[in-house]
Amino acid sequence: MNVLETLLNRRWILKSRDRELYYQVRDELDSVKKFLTEKVGYQVIVNPYLIRVEKIPAKARPWMGIRQFQDPLQYVFLCLILSFLEVREAGDQFVLSQLTDFVQAQCREVQIDWTSYTHRRHLIRVLKFCVSEGMLEIDDGTEDSFMRSETGEVLYRNTGASRYFMRNFTRDIMEYRGMEDFETDEWIDVNTDRGVARRQRVYRRLLMNVGVYRTSEADEDFNYIRNYQGRISDELEALLGCELQVHRGSAYLVEGESANLGHCFPEEKTVGDIVLLCCSLIRKKVEAGTWKLQADESILVSRAELTGLLEECRRRYGAGFVKTYRDMTPGEFCEAVQGYLEELDFIALDAGDVAVARSLTGREQDRVRIFPVVGKVLGQYPVDYNGEEETEE
Repeated sequence: MNVLETLLNRRWILKSRDRELYYQVRDELDSVKKFLTEKVGYQVIVNPYLIRVEKIPAKARPWMGIRQFQDPLQYVFLCLILSFLEVREAGDQFVLSQLTDFVQAQCREVQIDWTSYTHRRHLIRVLKFCVSEGMLEIDDGTEDSFMRSETGEVLYRNTGASRYFMRNFTRDIMEYRGMEDFETDEWIDVNTDRGVARRQRVYRRLLMNVGVYRTSEADEDFNYIRNYQGRISDELEALLGCELQVHRGSAYLVEGESANLGHCFPEEKTVGDIVLLCCSLIRKKVEAGTWKLQADESILVSRAELTGLLEECRRRYGAGFVKTYRDMTPGEFCEAVQGYLEELDFIALDAGDVAVARSLTGREQDRVRIFPVVGKVLGQYPVDYNGEEETEE
């Protein structure tokens, strides 16, 4: 077992759920604690109930949300559940109606109506997440009863783990005015482009982002990686079995055969293969001069141009896809693949360029930024592949 890998991959290790792993990690924690606290700046929480590393990103990205959640209201419900549990001791029981009354009274932005199936479904999704993460246990009943009717009851037990779900802040967050306040909370009155703050930010970006991209010649983070490439590479290879690869305008942490750092690409599913084929088509467009590289080696295209490329991929290679993707309409196919590209952080809707386009033309023109990582991974079918290209209708 690689103790650092285990801590980075898990939200926490609960002794009540995995007693053997808890003691194993606790005994080996000293071997990686200095790296986590000094190099990455993560707080390590160890108590008789759990072990947790507060994994804070250098900059929040859209894909970093809770995968099970599908609506902003579910995040509201989660915060209210955490507030509800805050005043309850570990082991305390409560029935679902106590929680629903609390949520309904405290949720002022949205009028909550538990006779609405949608509101009940959102709450149940969040409660199932809390149970799966070990913050709640069900002592009697099932969520299905509440899904069927607002009068359905479930008996829950508070495990006490919810108190460690949120990160610790150095200031009252009610004073914050934007996302930047959360991101710089740890480094108040510190020059974030120098010293400890820069080092910790760089390590976090390497560990938690698909890549680190140079934004300018004066990019302090990228310059730090270049200047200390050997030291960083040796350390991460020894600790995690990963290789640091640095290019002219980007840097990547590439997993070795023995490494297993959570969500990685490519995965063993068809949409990953489709993305590899799309990356090959993007590379061909750049080589042909059809799509131009920006100064930071990214590519800026319209939403329509990206859709056209995805449709081209489907026409060329669709005969080789599994039935699920062959049976999709062009719109469904493009939506699924584009969503996965965004989840991987291979592309992003470029808000700044949308604003520029609007100011110049008087109308909004969605622009998509394609990050340099697409030039690093590509795929193609074997030379003897005989799938026929679909004809346009």
